[in-house]
Amino acid sequence: MTAAEKPTPHVLVIPTARPTFVVDVARERAAAARRLLTELGAEVVGPADLVLTPEDIDAARSFFDAPVDVVINLCASFSDATPALELYADLDRPLVTWSFREPGPVGDRLWLNSLCGSNLFGHALARLGRDVRLVYGDPDEPAVRETLEALLNGVYPAAPDLPRRDGERAPTEPVQAALSQLAGATIGVIGEAPPGFTPSQFDPQILGGVLGLDTDSITIDDTFARINAVPADVTEAELSALRRDRPSVAVLDRTEVSRHAAVTSALRDWQTAGGLSAVAVRCWPEFPTQRGVCPCSSLSRLADEGTPTVCERDVYGAATMLLMEAFGSGTTYLVDTVDLDAERNVVRLWHCGAAATSLAADPDQATQSVHCNRKIGVAGNFPLKTGRVILARLTEDNTGEGSSGLRLLLGAGESVPAPNRFQGNTADVRLDIDASDFVHVLVYEGFPHHTVLAWTDVRPQLRTAADLLGIPVVEW
Repeated sequence: MTAAEKPTPHVLVIPTARPTFVVDVARERAAAARRLLTELGAEVVGPADLVLTPEDIDAARSFFDAPVDVVINLCASFSDATPALELYADLDRPLVTWSFREPGPVGDRLWLNSLCGSNLFGHALARLGRDVRLVYGDPDEPAVRETLEALLNGVYPAAPDLPRRDGERAPTEPVQAALSQLAGATIGVIGEAPPGFTPSQFDPQILGGVLGLDTDSITIDDTFARINAVPADVTEAELSALRRDRPSVAVLDRTEVSRHAAVTSALRDWQTAGGLSAVAVRCWPEFPTQRGVCPCSSLSRLADEGTPTVCERDVYGAATMLLMEAFGSGTTYLVDTVDLDAERNVVRLWHCGAAATSLAADPDQATQSVHCNRKIGVAGNFPLKTGRVILARLTEDNTGEGSSGLRLLLGAGESVPAPNRFQGNTADVRLDIDASDFVHVLVYEGFPHHTVLAWTDVRPQLRTAADLLGIPVVEW
């Protein structure tokens, strides 16, 4: 068949985004992606503008009425997985999700958080048995062009092989003792899972049956009532301690800092009274929109005091922290994988400012600022410390390989010196294995967009625990 006789591939392109990111840049990247596909010979159909609202998702459904050869979701910026679940749950072919590199100057906010969006899409769709493949890079990159040329010829981006490692194990007896001590611990849970955040859903029967962990849940309204009930003198005492421990709050809005002190006090009182071993908080949208405060630095305060904390109500993330800390990892931090530098074999791990100040590259410079997207206080803004690190994540097992209902992701690398690339808390981690494969597997295998970062290697203990508990391990 000659080039002239070759049928034109029909490609459905749906560009998803969220208004809290830099929409103009997202729109420009999406337009450039469509131009490239057209230049490569595709007939491109799909929404002409970004899919931002439920109404936009409804309108996008009409494009599935006509036959297409390839379906591409442009993660023009981050969005939750609602579009994935609404549009692709019954897709009869692999979904290609295309993420762009992070623009913007060093130290600025994440303009797009596009890669994290693909990660979240992958998790949501893998749970439904759907096949998701990742294209990563900007439309002007030769490697991206080559990948798309192959795609238009029917060759999807390859799914990396899962590594099967048989690493060092710790002795069984002390691991079993630590697991026994962990059993009966309680995770405090505030609110429901945020909409479209499938990694924030959890099965309490699995959590209790495998790890012996309990949960104590309260609603957002109950939480706000507790904050309202904090006595003025308690708030003032926390403010005094905050100004001593984190003097950079002096430049922030006093009203927001006072709200932050009340949130910290309420969370601390709840954690203490309930004997909670960890706390998982639905941090948005209600805290910023209804209370005019972000709880990031409140979670950081509790973490500095020895209580593992997670945002976005990620209960399995909190369970991962408790497991790691039971084996001596020390303070840990929940992170997104937001950027890939394949030439340096570096992934950038980030979250928006809830890291304990003890995890700062320089704890004396653990600056407190406003939240990167919401522009209200209080959230940390400092790079994370350097040195050997490990990554770990417990999540539901959608492979059926284990007996527990959970599986465990492990990785390791070196957190290298770097400026705080994105407002919040960032670590540049040079992985021990191929960083590009790692990122693709996160999406293809449906691992959550959150992993837990630690600076003490407890992988031998985690491997032994997984053996004892019937948890399959995917280790990088």
